[in-house]
Amino acid sequence: MTMQGNDKVIAEPCWRGVEKINNKWTILLLLTGALALLYCWFILFPGGIRPEALTYFQEEQIIQGKNYLFAHRLAYIISFALQIAVLGWLVFSGKAEALSARLSRWTGCGTWGGRLLFFIILWFLLRFLSLPFSFFTSYWWEQQWGFLTQSLSSWWRDYGLSAVINFVLSLGAVAFLFEAMDRWPRGWWVAGAAFTAVWVFVQTFLWPVLIAPLFNDFTPARDHEVLRIVEDLSAKAGVEVGDVLIMDASRRTTAVNAYFTGLGKTKRIVLYDTLLRDYSLAEVKAVVAHEMAHWKHGHILKGIVTGILGSFFFWFLLYFFLEGVRGGKGLYPPHTLAWLMLFLLLLTFLSRPVESYLSRQMELEADRTAVMLTGDVDGAVALHINLAKKNLADVSPPAFIEWFSYSHPSTVVRIRSILTFAQDSSIILK
Repeated sequence: MTMQGNDKVIAEPCWRGVEKINNKWTILLLLTGALALLYCWFILFPGGIRPEALTYFQEEQIIQGKNYLFAHRLAYIISFALQIAVLGWLVFSGKAEALSARLSRWTGCGTWGGRLLFFIILWFLLRFLSLPFSFFTSYWWEQQWGFLTQSLSSWWRDYGLSAVINFVLSLGAVAFLFEAMDRWPRGWWVAGAAFTAVWVFVQTFLWPVLIAPLFNDFTPARDHEVLRIVEDLSAKAGVEVGDVLIMDASRRTTAVNAYFTGLGKTKRIVLYDTLLRDYSLAEVKAVVAHEMAHWKHGHILKGIVTGILGSFFFWFLLYFFLEGVRGGKGLYPPHTLAWLMLFLLLLTFLSRPVESYLSRQMELEADRTAVMLTGDVDGAVALHINLAKKNLADVSPPAFIEWFSYSHPSTVVRIRSILTFAQDSSIILK
């Protein structure tokens, strides 16, 4: 390699120079740019309020929800664009390759030292870029709107703990990836997909009992009315319910939520304590029925299977896009990680509409089944109206943003679906 000043002297590289931006990367970047611009357009120009939304909400409430989510959406797309811009500059300008060569010179070609140092630098860089947006959306903005109940020190504790967990898991994934690349230069993507499949199962099984308790306290539901509701709905649904746990969400937020998680012995329904505190038993029953419906339809397992199939597609495409990085000695250099992160961000963004659509269909199916279990249409409708009001949901989002990023249907869509189903199933609901 040529010398351009003393600080530019780089040892003979362990790989050939990576192919710069080409047709496949150009297509990926153009598709991402087009969707990102559309997303920005509909943030800034969301259009009018859907008349149907005014049936259930006052115009002031609808506008308030839009104003609250405006900053969240804008922060998300700016943060995403910034990370893409920085990663794109690093890889397409050759800066990442130059840093990779320098680290390899310091640590030796084919050793893990350069890869480890590059990972640490890249991880901290991306954290640095995303931190202001994380702080703004999850602390400052939530505090301004009266949702946040935790202190600044508590927020930093949560952020630091999640960062440590992310760092450790990412480091393990990177170590596995490079080991697979070294052992199977042309088949590592299969090993990566297989590892992802196993990890998805392990994570789903262990996360509720190992990671979630680090952030919140979970106590078994003791309210006799709630337990009776769970018992009755379980019998109707024909599903064996795991634990019903109450999460101390109020230590951080006034928002209301519930979710189902886990597999096998870690299967559980989790209810926010704010739900039990602020909502009627009829609404709590609708929530429990909804979560139980997810179990009845096997949505966790379906989500896992879909994710595994998607991961095989992802890993194959990753191999295809990284083909130009592999060196003449068959080694993937440290700056492979920069290309990988750029590809991961781009493909995750582009695949979001598909993931969102599949999630929305599961939510609508769970809504309908919940109404079947409770026979209480009014309770289900009241629940969605109250959730939207208290959580400041955008009940009349731009169609594009709902299509692109909503994992749950908008409130009006859910109510319409419930009422239509109830009307079509009037005999069953009697």
